[in-house]
Amino acid sequence: MSFHIAAEKVAPIVLAPGDPLRAKLVAERFLTDSRLITDIRNVLGYIGTYKGKEISVIATGMGGPSIGIYSYELFKEYDVEAIIRIGTCGGLTEKILPGDRILALTASTDSAWAHQYDLKGTLSPACDPKLLLSAAALDPSAHLGMVFSSDLFSSYNALGEDSWKAWAAMGALGQDMETYALYATAAYTGKRALSILTMTDSCVTGDALADDKRQSALYPMIGLALEVAHKEL
Repeated sequence: MSFHIAAEKVAPIVLAPGDPLRAKLVAERFLTDSRLITDIRNVLGYIGTYKGKEISVIATGMGGPSIGIYSYELFKEYDVEAIIRIGTCGGLTEKILPGDRILALTASTDSAWAHQYDLKGTLSPACDPKLLLSAAALDPSAHLGMVFSSDLFSSYNALGEDSWKAWAAMGALGQDMETYALYATAAYTGKRALSILTMTDSCVTGDALADDKRQSALYPMIGLALEVAHKEL
């Protein structure tokens, strides 16, 4: 039983934005014959078709615990084959500009998420390689590498404005809050995942997407995710 989704049917591949309104946007703007399949706690989910193939888009909320719950239920209760996260992140290197896309090869974290697996070491979960290769081939301009998934929203971090620099020095391209929990859950359930992120605000330069571009700048990421999903179905 799924406590947080309760849809009758979910497509084999799910696009997963954090924001419920972004799920609504994807369904209405990019999918054909889309219909609402879940709205528990106002976390919206839809099913529709893209170029003749059935795809779902379901919001996951903010943070690792939230996407962990939704991804686990999708993988285990609905037998979803793959989840493609379509999210935003802060930039940790000058070479990534606002609006650029990051394909998260792996994720590091300051979260205790992996403690539940009782591992005698440090888990470094990675994306599904086939999904990554598909996305990289479709979008050669995307940046590939590690991201840092934090429980702390960078702007409200009591450790200080420069706390991200140590992770940047280790090669992290961007900072989000969800990729690590998604990849760990996919590994635990034996399923597939890829996180595609749009960089919206640079921690390095302070450059950011203009307010009137924060929605339209996500369209290339959404289109890429849909093409990857279509190719995989």
